[in-house]
Amino acid sequence: MEKRDNKYYINGLLIEDLAKEYGTPLYVYDGNQIADKYNALKNAFSEVSVKIKYAAKALTNPAILKLLKSQGAGLDVVSLNEARLGLMSGFVPEEILFTPSCVGFEEIVEAVDMGLNINIDNISILEHFGNKYHNSVPCSIRLNPHIMAGGNTKISTGHIDSKFGISIYQLPHILRIVKTYDIQVVGLHMHTGSDILEADVFLKMADILFGVSRDFPNLKFIDFGSGFKVAYKEGDITTNVYDLGIKMSAAFKTFCSEYGRDLEMWFEPGKYLVSEAGHLIVKANIIKTTPATAFVGVNSGLNHLIRPMMYDAYHHIVNISNPGGVQRVYTVSGYICETDNFGVDRKLNEVREGDFLAIKNAGAYGFSMASNYNSRERPAEVLVYNGKSHLIRRRETFDDLLNTLNDLDDFNPKAEVLAKKPIKE
Repeated sequence: MEKRDNKYYINGLLIEDLAKEYGTPLYVYDGNQIADKYNALKNAFSEVSVKIKYAAKALTNPAILKLLKSQGAGLDVVSLNEARLGLMSGFVPEEILFTPSCVGFEEIVEAVDMGLNINIDNISILEHFGNKYHNSVPCSIRLNPHIMAGGNTKISTGHIDSKFGISIYQLPHILRIVKTYDIQVVGLHMHTGSDILEADVFLKMADILFGVSRDFPNLKFIDFGSGFKVAYKEGDITTNVYDLGIKMSAAFKTFCSEYGRDLEMWFEPGKYLVSEAGHLIVKANIIKTTPATAFVGVNSGLNHLIRPMMYDAYHHIVNISNPGGVQRVYTVSGYICETDNFGVDRKLNEVREGDFLAIKNAGAYGFSMASNYNSRERPAEVLVYNGKSHLIRRRETFDDLLNTLNDLDDFNPKAEVLAKKPIKE
């Protein structure tokens, strides 16, 4: 989003015009910014053989997947349906890494049948995998390094109490299973969480993986996950991916020399690629003042963007309809029957009923975590690419909420109660 002549634009298109054309609430994504972020990350690691596997869970719309596929990205998925969306979007199975958590072994079998790269994060699943496939199907192993890193504890995944990965302390057990079943391990993986600023965290993780790698002679890649920090507020410090690229690439090349051959370095960014490119456009329904607070009530809520409520995440908000108005302090609230504040005590240009507000950094874990809570429909999605807007998901309707319901015409609760009522003599 950029501001010119006191108006807000996305990729050259006036945001207010998009809101009027497609209606609100509305997710709008800047496709060129997504492509630029991908290429910036790719260039930062140009000294090594790097593969970027986009973490689909951040934003799964097939148009976004197709865009990243066109740039050369692979895919990281955590469910079979994410994999199916990837295949529909042009990815081939070999480009998709399947890294589920707490799923049944039948999902692993289905993923193998689909031809996906399998990443195992559980001792019992590894044993099942070895018993069924032995060395006929390659896999990678996700390790938990017991490193506490990142932002909110709900998205920190590498600490000792995390459900993710196999503990690094269980390495002897892993090696026994691999040897017993002759499992073909071609990759090692770690991901410690989100919002990681320091290159030292990645380097520490790398040291652990390099040490473990010596016990696996047939590796093809090492996957360092992701967690790159993006800017939410003006002046936010972000991960310097170019500095990280220099330091990680040097360490990786040294390791490969010692390992005896060159391996691929993998990363799985999600938020880094799509967060800043996404905006949730909402309309001010009401201005409500109380003795303590001036509320702006908007036509959206935690059913469309849950991050402020679930993670206490900050999302910058701007009034795109009145950018020259006098600044006042508001609490921007949703229309859900919960306390679903998007922002508390925020300075905004004066908001009037009917004004459009833009909630920034909504590209990652926005629509993908949206729901029909309060029986409300999910919003439309629009992709702006090369100066042209594309409706990539229509707005839901009430009929969409009914699509999975069974026909209840023959269900009569009153009749069932009467049928059970005892007959008086």
